[in-house]
Amino acid sequence: MQPNKQNDTLYIMTYTLNSGIKGTVPLSPDQIKTWMNCYRDGSKFLTEIGQEFFGLNPELVADFKVHNKYSSYQEAILPVQALPNLNQQQQLSSAYKKNELLIKVECKCGASYLTNSSLKRTKWYCSKCNEIVFLDSKKGLVDTPKGPAHYMTNRYFVERDTAAMPKETSS
Repeated sequence: MQPNKQNDTLYIMTYTLNSGIKGTVPLSPDQIKTWMNCYRDGSKFLTEIGQEFFGLNPELVADFKVHNKYSSYQEAILPVQALPNLNQQQQLSSAYKKNELLIKVECKCGASYLTNSSLKRTKWYCSKCNEIVFLDSKKGLVDTPKGPAHYMTNRYFVERDTAAMPKETSS
């Protein structure tokens, strides 16, 4: 059985609560009809959108507008299931890679390599010998073939930031 294209289309409904809070929700034509009936008779509106449930009390709604194919807004969206899953994973993966930091590790065991981290760290573990390497904040960013990277090493003593350490008091 071929699904009806019109029934798969979701239209955006914008609403304003009596408190002034605005919200939007995507609804199918059948859900819009149900909402209109609930709004007329004052009963609570509860529906399932994708795998989530959405509820709205019409008594708390000051006004609403459904942006359908006839409105000037014309914002129609397809259900989430219609989007290719692989494309979503690629978009998510590239978004995480944009926020990754490049780290250059030079260890006393002789290992020297580049790696990525989602967070800026003050210590890391060498992938070859599992020894701790420390961030050299005084050296700053170093140039690498992949771009600027944070430098971490255990080849020499790395001073910690003294501004963050409590000062000793003399008596």
